[in-house]
Amino acid sequence: MEFRFTDEQRQIIDMVAEFVDEEVVPIADEIDHEDEFPRKLVDELAELGLMGMPFPEEYGGAGLDYHAYPAALEEIARGSGGLGTIVAAHISLAGNMLYEFGDEAQKEEYLTPLAEGTDIGAFALSEAGAGSDVPAMDTTAERDSAEGTSADPGEATSASRDGDGYRINGGKLWISNGSVADTVTLFAKTDRDAGSKGISSFVVRPEEDDGFIVEGTEDKLGDKGCPTAELRFDNLWIPEERRLGDEGEGFVQALKTLNGGRITIAARSIGIAQAALDEATAYSQDREQFDQPISGFQAIQHKLADMDTKTRAARLLMHDAADRKIRGEDFIKEAAQAKLYASEVSREVANEGVQIHGGYGYTKDFPAERFYRDAKLNEIYEGTSEVLRNTIAAQLLD
Repeated sequence: MEFRFTDEQRQIIDMVAEFVDEEVVPIADEIDHEDEFPRKLVDELAELGLMGMPFPEEYGGAGLDYHAYPAALEEIARGSGGLGTIVAAHISLAGNMLYEFGDEAQKEEYLTPLAEGTDIGAFALSEAGAGSDVPAMDTTAERDSAEGTSADPGEATSASRDGDGYRINGGKLWISNGSVADTVTLFAKTDRDAGSKGISSFVVRPEEDDGFIVEGTEDKLGDKGCPTAELRFDNLWIPEERRLGDEGEGFVQALKTLNGGRITIAARSIGIAQAALDEATAYSQDREQFDQPISGFQAIQHKLADMDTKTRAARLLMHDAADRKIRGEDFIKEAAQAKLYASEVSREVANEGVQIHGGYGYTKDFPAERFYRDAKLNEIYEGTSEVLRNTIAAQLLD
């Protein structure tokens, strides 16, 4: 693996870092306080070509490889953890589902506006009773033709209903971007008795499809600015051409998509850890006790040394997994390790950042506490630390 970015990659990363420092960092506290979707920032990211970073230019993307894309996302998360989640869920989950499993017509119609940033994407997999246990989902998609009689005459139907399709009922929970998405990649059971082989995936358009209901958004510990929604589907009808791949392929599609997504959650983790390290370093040089900056004390120096070492190690693990993905090699274990280690490091580094700030770190006058809150989520979504350890062990013992 090459350990040095190319000139083009470095130029892109520096451009993103400059944008983050000028446009994101100054309002990060405001995003955290208001907890509103930062539409203006997302539009600016789209103008810079950053909402479709890894997708080919023919679909409106920037054509970045999986070294430049996670590195750029790391910079975005350094500025705002919530903005990092918005971009990761949009690209790595919703966008990658369409890119990897959509046919040409689906890519042109749905992936292109996502990559251009005119549409926002969401990935609807988790349910109240089906988080890590995906096959336990209750949402169903039953075949229902436009001429069929499976629905009561009084039931709401899609305005675009024409031909064969599916009628979807159920609900989803913890859906990043769920309340603001223009395109949702949705997983539902097309065969209730087939377990993981009975799950299929679909493209849902909330503004077009009757029966798509946003029940509300969560008031979260951190990750502010990224709306985490509860969704309900009430006899939602969609045409058959909105199914991604064949029936029964949804579970495998989800696993493959989440595997790649773990690289970018590692990137979010590293970005937050880097932000916590940078702030702690600067504070330690400004804060004086006993007539000297606290950075002069060995205890503080050791904390900073460990924070930097862990962050760098996490970054290397991330790029190792990315390199394997680029080369077309198996990267299940490496992506799980990168996400596991980086997520735990982000929480550990953020925790030490609070400690270095002392009492000030426990107040909202400094961003140290925000980094701590934002970091915790990394150990939970897109594979909990416990599930990832299972994944790594399974790969070792296979």
